[in-house]
Amino acid sequence: MQPPHLAHWPSHLPQSITVPATALPDNLETSARRYPDKAALVFFGRAMPYRELAHTAERLAAYLHSVGVRQGDRVILLMQNLPQLVAAHFAILRANAVVVPVNPMNLAEELKHYITDGEVKVAIASADLGAELAKASNALPAGQRLDHLLVTQPGEYLPPPGQGDAIPAAWQAWLTTPQPLPTLEGGSTATWQDALACTAPVPPLTVGPQDLSVLPYTSGTTGLPKGCMHTHRSIMHNAVASALWGQGSSENVTLTVIPMFHITGMVSVMHASIYLGATMVLMPRWDRELAGQLISRYQVTNWTNIPTMVIDLFASPNFRQFDLRSLAYIGGGGAAMPQAVAQRLLEEYGLTYQEGYGLTETAAPSHANPPERAKLQCLGLPLFGTDAWVVDPVTLAELPAGEVGEIVTCGPMLFTGYWKHRAATEAAFVELPGVPGRRFFRTGDLGRMDEEGYFFLTDR
Repeated sequence: MQPPHLAHWPSHLPQSITVPATALPDNLETSARRYPDKAALVFFGRAMPYRELAHTAERLAAYLHSVGVRQGDRVILLMQNLPQLVAAHFAILRANAVVVPVNPMNLAEELKHYITDGEVKVAIASADLGAELAKASNALPAGQRLDHLLVTQPGEYLPPPGQGDAIPAAWQAWLTTPQPLPTLEGGSTATWQDALACTAPVPPLTVGPQDLSVLPYTSGTTGLPKGCMHTHRSIMHNAVASALWGQGSSENVTLTVIPMFHITGMVSVMHASIYLGATMVLMPRWDRELAGQLISRYQVTNWTNIPTMVIDLFASPNFRQFDLRSLAYIGGGGAAMPQAVAQRLLEEYGLTYQEGYGLTETAAPSHANPPERAKLQCLGLPLFGTDAWVVDPVTLAELPAGEVGEIVTCGPMLFTGYWKHRAATEAAFVELPGVPGRRFFRTGDLGRMDEEGYFFLTDR
């Protein structure tokens, strides 16, 4: 029987998609060939064209290879939304390695876990966070420490003084004051410029769709954070899915303010934009005045966010000075969008706020609302190729529309399991009665599905 949500599927979109049978670095290389002089990134007025971004990623990949990084090795990436994060992320992938994205809020005691659990020997960090990472490594037994730390200054890609966009006063020192290299006991540190000066050849690209690409950690509800194993294929699928659902084209200009260490910012914003050849206007942290200025100045078309950002922007005393008319897509998740704010977006700008739902295990979105028929405080419809059910948490029997149970999903965006946690992986996947041979992921979230196939969250 046809799932009820297909009756409300956007008429301009296919119900399933065929994604490129290539590794993720190919997306950057392809966009750089197509749009070499087009801005891939804009950072306080300094544009980095696709040609430069791809070249930077290649030099960094060569450098990583020169310090011993090989296929399948995990490399920690620790920084806020800087141009260097995008370049380093793709460099790690281009070196055939695995990105371990880490929350910049973590302190040394927490960072130890990512080093030891991921068996990480090489890390890339911004200078403001590198000291904490070195502190974590230095506190570990000799055999478990980092061997190499590559450090970049946060303001490495700022335009010359007096040019570009104004930096918020609270960020001035952070972005403009160089910080010393941390000391890595038993290992070595290097600067960003050291790495870019590497003249070694780029290693052959040996990874494919089936290989591990990123290892983002999720804390879940108990115990230490667990690494979610995502392949190039699962990330590629949701990058393409996000691009299509978000009215994607190479002409998109995306305000990139949700953190790119987080699965949503990484996949639905960064990877989707690079796949399209779009432009990302980077914000390292949230600042409502800066957000309003950047949307106005760069004619931002796409903004994925959390609802509190929209609420805060509307509350700015300077709000009427901002021009938001360029926005064509606005959406996000993490919290429900209040009815009054959504109504204001619709009445003043003709924008429907598109709420969605996803987890680290599902490579960001597994559900999203169609713009033509969105429902508020709603997770939306299962995305391309995704099968989602509401089941009884004990018997796993499918529940009828309207009844609350556990949301389970199956689809090409799913992770392959938890890194070094076989028991947790086995517990996370189930076969449902009457659906033999298909593994459904247990989200642990309680929700319901209405008569039209829309999903709603009731409890986590």
